[in-house]
This record gives sequence, C-alpha cells and structure tokens, in this order.
Amino acid sequence: MDSKQIDVMVADASHEVYVDKILDTIREAAKVRGTGIAERTHEYVATKMREGKAIIALCGDDFAGFTYIESWGNKQYVATSGLIVHPKYRGLGLAKRIKTASFRLARLRWPNAKVFSLTSGAAVMKMNTELGYVPVTFNELTDDESFWKGCEGCINHDILVAKNRKFCICTAMLYDPKLHEEDKI
Repeated sequence: MDSKQIDVMVADASHEVYVDKILDTIREAAKVRGTGIAERTHEYVATKMREGKAIIALCGDDFAGFTYIESWGNKQYVATSGLIVHPKYRGLGLAKRIKTASFRLARLRWPNAKVFSLTSGAAVMKMNTELGYVPVTFNELTDDESFWKGCEGCINHDILVAKNRKFCICTAMLYDPKLHEEDKI
C-alpha cells in the first residue's frame, strides 16, 4: 500500500456514510490501547462533517482515517480531536497527514486561536511537537465547560474530576499563534 493512494480532505455531508465505521474504529483502538478516548455520538461526528470541521482519509471508497476540530471559549481556543487511522492503513504516515490537515484547517478557520490537543499517545505528542505545540498545564487550556463535558465519555474522567481538572492521564499540548507569527498558514 502506498500512502499516495489515500486522499486526505475536509469532510462534508457526503461523508456521513462513514460515521459508524469511524466510531467503531475509535472504540476498537481504545480497547486495544487500554487508554481513554472520549466517546462521541453519531450525530456529533456527522455534524462536524456537515460543518466542515473534520478531516477524512479515504482509499477509494474505503475509510482510512479521521479527525475533527472544534472552537471553544468564544473561538479563543481550537481543539484537534479524535485522530484515528484504521488498522489496515497504519504505518504509512497517514496519521501525520491527517493531523497536519486538521491543524491547517484550525489555523485557517480561526487564525488567532490557540490550538490545543489532549493526548495519551506518544505518536500524537511527537506530531504535535513537530507542528509547534508545547506541553502545558491544564489551566492553560480553555475554561469552557462545554469542552470539559466532552471528557465525560473517557474512561479516565474520574481521574480528571478527582484532580479538579488540573491534570489527567493525557498530556495537554498547546500551539499559541502569537509565538509563531513568522509561520504561514
């Protein structure tokens, strides 16, 4: 398999047919990894597609990968979330292509927003670092209650609550555009 055979694009309503496959792939990955991944509903993911806030990777008509973005705190913050690559397409550098596409989409839609990511995965941490994110404490992220409510679907939510949202299993990483003014979108 050649990575060039896989198209990475902004998802739209036509991609809603892949939502169940995406959610199943995320659930299976969480089981295999034994780590937390916040559960999302079918409608939530479909809405991200309809709003142009998701990236999908397809090999022909076959689902290969996905991620989405969302703004928080009156558009002062943007989270990139739900990065998943189907097992059949792992090891091809696809996650990096999807992550880069979501980062660019976030920067294009909200150029002045701080972009953040919560992850427990070393590969995502490495990709984030390459894009200019730095590890931060949780209090440097959005205080938007709607964002933190999204963590309720994660198996580690009890830890987050017990620690008063100061830390969890995930590492918080942040890209502050003010520190990268020389970067082009």
